[in-house]
Amino acid sequence: MTDQRKRDASPAIELREASRAFGPVVALDRISLTISPGEFFALLGPSGSGKTTCLRLIAGFDHPDSGQVLLDGVDVTDIPPFERNVNTVFQDYALFPHMNVADNVAYGLRVRGVAAAERRKRALEMLDLVQLESFADRRSTQLSGGQKQRVALARALISQPKVLLLDEPLGALDLKLREEMQTELKSLQQRLGITFVFVTHDQGEALSMANRVAVFNAGRIEQLDTPRALYTRPKTAFVAGFVGSANVVESDLAERLTGRRQAFAIRPELIRIVTNGAPPADHVVTEGVLENILYHGASSRCHVRTGDGAVLAVAQAESGDAAALPAPGTRVRISWPRASAVPLE
Repeated sequence: MTDQRKRDASPAIELREASRAFGPVVALDRISLTISPGEFFALLGPSGSGKTTCLRLIAGFDHPDSGQVLLDGVDVTDIPPFERNVNTVFQDYALFPHMNVADNVAYGLRVRGVAAAERRKRALEMLDLVQLESFADRRSTQLSGGQKQRVALARALISQPKVLLLDEPLGALDLKLREEMQTELKSLQQRLGITFVFVTHDQGEALSMANRVAVFNAGRIEQLDTPRALYTRPKTAFVAGFVGSANVVESDLAERLTGRRQAFAIRPELIRIVTNGAPPADHVVTEGVLENILYHGASSRCHVRTGDGAVLAVAQAESGDAAALPAPGTRVRISWPRASAVPLE
């Protein structure tokens, strides 16, 4: 096989046993992962979990203490950022306030000595891609947050990188605009077909956009899977609680309810308050006191305290009838399908 064919068959990104510590703090502990060409891959975790350090190793902004970073099958561990076919979009956009939008987008080409006419042509093409061509001659200070984010994307894409790294790029946007940009980013990645690596602490962003997600915790990957698998089959209590909302039932209560002394996770939307009749035979049933009800529009979140002292969240679909649920303080029965409880490691 020729070197070119080997590169074509190689992962877009590969980390092999990569570690990084800052003094006594271990930011990454022997991380290994493989990202395929054209994949939308998310690094998800709370602050300090190691996801941004992982992104910085891929970009070349930081160097692992041990292990390797490979791009297209080539070891780039010791190669500086400007020699890697990778670009990064940051949360703060880092646009030049004294330049117009087109010049901001074309800045990387200017540094490389590309002629002015060619820079302008390619900048307009990129702005058209992000639906901002008519803003080419405006100052960046005249743009909204969402527009600045798209300009930063266009600037990162103009050099045609094989990998685009996005470091919490939607964090500064309000909720509605963030949701709109999630759709735009996913659509853009699908049109371009290049590899996106997206760092976020927002599980909703990761689940809605990524093909696969690596969930980071304390410098390690707790689980790497598809969004659906992470939600329906979390392997650990941390993943169950961080990816969506879950009730984690500890081993003592699990044994009483199921006969098995193994902790499990159950999603609130799979639990029902039994208001009349008997639940199906394949359901686990327990009793408790309905402590409170939180209205969320499409559903209400109820908290039921069992006799063992555990508090289980129950998501009830909103029926439009305020009297459909028992009043707080009422003793209730709750049930869920036995097969829907996911055993945890």
